[in-house]
Amino acid sequence: MVKMISWNVNGLRACAEKGFIEFFKKVDADIFCVQESKLQEGQIELDLEGYYQYWSYAAKKGYSGTAVFTKVRPLSVVNGIGIEEHDNEGRTITLEFSRFYLVDVYTPNAKRALERLQYRMEWEDDFRKYLLKLNSHKPVIVCGDLNVAHKEIDLKNPSSNRKNAGFTDEERGKFSELIDAGFIDTFRYFYPDKKDAYTWWSYMFKAREKNAGWRIDYFCASQSLKEKLIDAKIHDEVMGSDHCPVELTIDDEL
Repeated sequence: MVKMISWNVNGLRACAEKGFIEFFKKVDADIFCVQESKLQEGQIELDLEGYYQYWSYAAKKGYSGTAVFTKVRPLSVVNGIGIEEHDNEGRTITLEFSRFYLVDVYTPNAKRALERLQYRMEWEDDFRKYLLKLNSHKPVIVCGDLNVAHKEIDLKNPSSNRKNAGFTDEERGKFSELIDAGFIDTFRYFYPDKKDAYTWWSYMFKAREKNAGWRIDYFCASQSLKEKLIDAKIHDEVMGSDHCPVELTIDDEL
């Protein structure tokens, strides 16, 4: 059995002072993925005994960034997806294990006024092609902050957010394309009709207190892993970021 956690920590140094290590030790995951670390090399030292640490940094200081902590040393590790315009923001790390690839991703935000929507569309197509290329060799598990609420059930106020970043028809359509290409939204696989299940809340308007949130953090898995999926969870009780951790457990080995 393999337990995996993904968490957009919105600044790992800040999150480390708000319970990150305590949750990390308590959850005892085999693989723990982080997005939006907002770090450069050498800016933090984490004593995570028993784990190998892999980091991908953005060229821009204090921005983006991903990390993966794993109990088992991977066969290979790749930062980026092999396209220069996408790979300077530290948004992906791919770990190859014996049975599958694990891809940790922090998807670009379309931004206010959708100023980055066109770039986001290009990213989506290139990233999907990258995942499908991996999938032609062995199954893929992709996790992270995908910056999209796929269906109306995935956010509190769908009608007022139709044209906002994270819930545009274009972004939702690209997520549908990923699913149609052979990937499973694991949380919805187990809980297709579960409402009020969110992973991100604005810091404004007491949104978390009111549970006025969005589900934008995912574990998606190749269809070939369908029979090995055990459970998916949202740890909405865990504070320390404007996102909460999500979990996937599979009946497999690293």
